[in-house]
Amino acid sequence: MTETRSAIIERKTRETNIHLDFSIDGEGKAELDVQVPFLAHMLELFTKHGLFNLTVSGQGDVEVDDHHLTEDIGICLGQALREAAGDKHGMKRYGSMTLPMDETLVTVAVDLSDRPHLEWRAELPKDRVGTFDTENVHEFFWKLAVEARMNLHIVLHHGQNTHHIIEAMFKALARALDEATTIDPRVKGVPSTKGSL
Repeated sequence: MTETRSAIIERKTRETNIHLDFSIDGEGKAELDVQVPFLAHMLELFTKHGLFNLTVSGQGDVEVDDHHLTEDIGICLGQALREAAGDKHGMKRYGSMTLPMDETLVTVAVDLSDRPHLEWRAELPKDRVGTFDTENVHEFFWKLAVEARMNLHIVLHHGQNTHHIIEAMFKALARALDEATTIDPRVKGVPSTKGSL
């Protein structure tokens, strides 16, 4: 396949300034200049385990809190994923992963359906991981799902360590998206009986 499945997204508001370069068919390489260290850690894991390439330069009003920058990076990544996936011809479309991390078990399932929905079945034990407000995790995934126009289901089966839970979510999402974006030579055209997504 010679087509490059990649996208560059720029977003500049009074609250954030983001440049994001995303490739589906990558090598797991991340270059991250993000003012939210915990989010940068999660994006690095996401990139590595999905075998994507991701470059993000993101500045925002983190003196207020991490919300705006975290949300807007989710928006940009969702837009990039949708653009990079293109018309979805030949793609598997669906992907899922149940991923263990020590005491934690998380399932993430995705459908690149062009119908956005987030199903969130998780309660995080702590409000913060270091300086990061963990309610921003839901915000990130919600905006990602909306902008990528995908079904995204996240289910926490069990877990006690908040860092482990969030990390398992990002890793499982990466694996599920890697599966969903895989080109299957048996798939002719768009993977839908309707003929379009």
